[in-house]
Amino acid sequence: MSEPIDEHFSRTVQALTPYRGGGNGGGVDLPLLDLFDSQLGSRHIDLVARELGSQGKGFYSIGSSGHEGNAALAAALRPTDPALLHYRSGAFYIERARQVTGTNPLMDMVLGIAAAADEPISGGRHKVFGNAELSIIPLTSTIASHLPRAVGLALGMQRATKLGLPSPWPKDAIVVCGFGDASANHSTALGALNAARHCAYQRLPLPVLFVCEDNGIGISVRTPPGWVSEAHSGAGMKYFSADATDLTSVVPIAAEAANWVRTNRAPAFLHLRMVRLMGHAGSDVESAYRTPTEITADYALDPLVRTASLLVSRGVLTPSEVLERYEAKRTEVRAAAAKAVSRPKLASAKEVMAPLSTSTVDAPFVPVSGTLAQGINQALNWILSSDPGALVFGEDVGRKGGVYGVTRGLHKKFGSARVFDTVLDEQSILGTALGTSLVGFLPIPEIQYLAYVHNALDQIRGEASTMRFFSNDQYRNPMIVRIAGLSYQKGFGGHFHNDNSIAALRDIPGVVIAVPARADDAAAMLHTCAAAARTNGQVCVFLEPIALYHTRDLYEPGDNGWLASSSESAPLGKARIYGSGNDLTIVSFANGIPMSLRVARRLAAQGINARILDLRWISPLPVADLLAHANETGRVLVADETRRTGGVSEAVFTALLDGGYRGALRRVTSEDCFIPLGPAANHVLLSEDAIEKAALDLVTA
Repeated sequence: MSEPIDEHFSRTVQALTPYRGGGNGGGVDLPLLDLFDSQLGSRHIDLVARELGSQGKGFYSIGSSGHEGNAALAAALRPTDPALLHYRSGAFYIERARQVTGTNPLMDMVLGIAAAADEPISGGRHKVFGNAELSIIPLTSTIASHLPRAVGLALGMQRATKLGLPSPWPKDAIVVCGFGDASANHSTALGALNAARHCAYQRLPLPVLFVCEDNGIGISVRTPPGWVSEAHSGAGMKYFSADATDLTSVVPIAAEAANWVRTNRAPAFLHLRMVRLMGHAGSDVESAYRTPTEITADYALDPLVRTASLLVSRGVLTPSEVLERYEAKRTEVRAAAAKAVSRPKLASAKEVMAPLSTSTVDAPFVPVSGTLAQGINQALNWILSSDPGALVFGEDVGRKGGVYGVTRGLHKKFGSARVFDTVLDEQSILGTALGTSLVGFLPIPEIQYLAYVHNALDQIRGEASTMRFFSNDQYRNPMIVRIAGLSYQKGFGGHFHNDNSIAALRDIPGVVIAVPARADDAAAMLHTCAAAARTNGQVCVFLEPIALYHTRDLYEPGDNGWLASSSESAPLGKARIYGSGNDLTIVSFANGIPMSLRVARRLAAQGINARILDLRWISPLPVADLLAHANETGRVLVADETRRTGGVSEAVFTALLDGGYRGALRRVTSEDCFIPLGPAANHVLLSEDAIEKAALDLVTA
C-alpha cells in the first residue's frame, strides 16, 4: 500500500522547474548531496517499516519522516561525540555512519525493524538507535528519561579530564541529546535542563547540546505555537534556533551550536522546528485528531521536497535525477529489508536474557569495626582509595558527611571532584550516575531516603537496568545506588523517613539488591557490589537500614553485641547463618535479624532451638541456602519487615515452593499500610512479639 507522502514527493518533484542558468546555480558543495542521500535513506526506511509491519514481518514503525533535517546535526558533529538520540533520528544515524568507514546503517536499521538476532546494537531485543562504533548510546522510548544521563555523561567527560583518567571519548568531545517538543514538558527533562543550568551558573564545564526536535505535536496533543522558544530561549542557557525542514537554515545553525558548546564547554539548547509526517507511528490513526486539510498542509514542509527543490533550483540535479535517486534508494532499502526478514530471531529465553547474566566475582575484603554506619564509611573509604574512578555523591554527602554521618570525612580526604553534593533532585542524582558510568567511573550515588527513590525510579527501571539488555552488553552502566531506608527509626519520621516498600525495586531484571544488617556484612557486601559493578557492569541497590546505623547493642544495653565482630566475605546471593538449631529456621533480613536473634534467645529458654538465616541479598535471593536450611529443620518462619502485599516474604515463599520444599511454612509481616508518626507505627510494623508467637505456633502445631 502506497503512502500519500510518497506519492506527493514524486508528483511535486516532477513539477519542479529545471535550473536554466549557468554554473552550479549559486554554488553548493557536494555535502548537500550526502545530506540528501541520508534523508532519502531515512524516508525509505520508514516506508519499508510500514510495509513489513502490514505483512507481519516488521515490529517497529515509529518513523523519522519530517525530521530528516537532523542529518545536518550529524554533519555538524563528530562521530566521537556521544549521542543520545530522539527516536525520530533516522537521518542522523545514517549521516553519522557516513563518517565512519565500513558501516551499513540501512542494514542496521532494517535488522532492528525485523527484530533480527544479528542486529548490531540490541541483538533483536528492541528497535533502538544505537551503535558503539558510532558513539550512539541506545535508548528506550521512555519520555525524556535519557536527559539526566546526558547531563551526567557531559559531567563525567569533564571530570575524567580533571582527574587525569581515561575516557572513551576525546577531551574536546561534546554530548548531543535529542528529544521532542512534547518531551520538553516532562519533569525529567525539566530537571535535567535545570541541572545543566545549575552547572553553567557555577561555571562548571558541561559540554552538552540539548536538541529539541519540535514538530508541534505529541501523539495527538498539540504543543502551543511558540511555547518551546518561550520556555527555553531565555532560561540561563545559550539558545539557538533553526528551521530544520530547510537545509540552508539548519546546516549553519547546527554547526554554530555544536562549535559553541565545544569551545565554551557549556550547555546549549538547539531548537529545531520540524514537521511530523505519517502520524506518530504505524498504528496511529492520525485522521482521528487531525483534519485532512491539516495533514496535507504539512506536505509543503516535507524536508525531502525542500531539499529536492534546493538541488533543482541550484542546478545540482534535474527533477528526473532527483527521482532516480529516490527510486534507487527505495530499491536499496527494500533489498536490505528482504535480507533482514530472513535473518534468525532470538530463539530462546536464554538467548534473550544473555546480556543480564552475572558471572562470579571475587570481592576483596578489608576488616572493619564499629557500627553499621561506620562499617559502610570504612568500606567507602577503601573503595575510593583503591579505585580512582569511584565517585560518591548525593544530597548532603559532602562537607556535612550525610544526614547520618555515613560519608563523614570522605570529602575532606578525597576532595570535591570525587565526593560532592548534588542538586536536590533524585532524577539528576541517578542521571549523574548513569552518565558518569559510561565514561568509566564507578558512581556511588546516595538517595537520602527510600521513599524518595520513587520520584526517580525510572532512572533505575527504564535507564540503568535496560542498558546492558538493549545494547547486548556493549554498553554498561555499573553503579552502586546507596539508599537509606526501612523502618523502626525512632523520633524522626513518619512515612517518608520510615518507608518499608521495596516492591518496585525487586522485579527489575538484573538489578542487585543488597540489604545488610550489621557493620561487617555491610562492608563485605559493599565490596562485593563494587566488584560486581566493575566486573559485570552490574547495577546494585544498596539498601541501608537507618534504624541500625548507630546500633551497638543486641540483647542488653551496653553489651556491644551488634558491633562488627568478624571478617568474612559476602558473596553475591549468599546468606548468613546464626546458630544451628534444628527446631526452626527463621528467615529474615535487616531490622528483622536482631529482632529474630532476641526472639531466638527467648525461644531457647523454652526449649526451642532456632537458627536465623539472614537473606542479606534480596536479589538475587540466596535460594540454595534457603532450601538447605529449610529442609534441615522442616519448619520455616519468614519474619518480613516489609508489607504483606508485595513484600519480600512473597519471593521467599515462592523460592521455597518452587524449589520443592514441602515442610511447615509461615510468615509474619508488617501491615499493608504507610508508616505513621510516633508510637502509632508500632501497630503496623513487624514486632518481636509477633515473631515469637508465630514461632511458637509453628513449632507446637
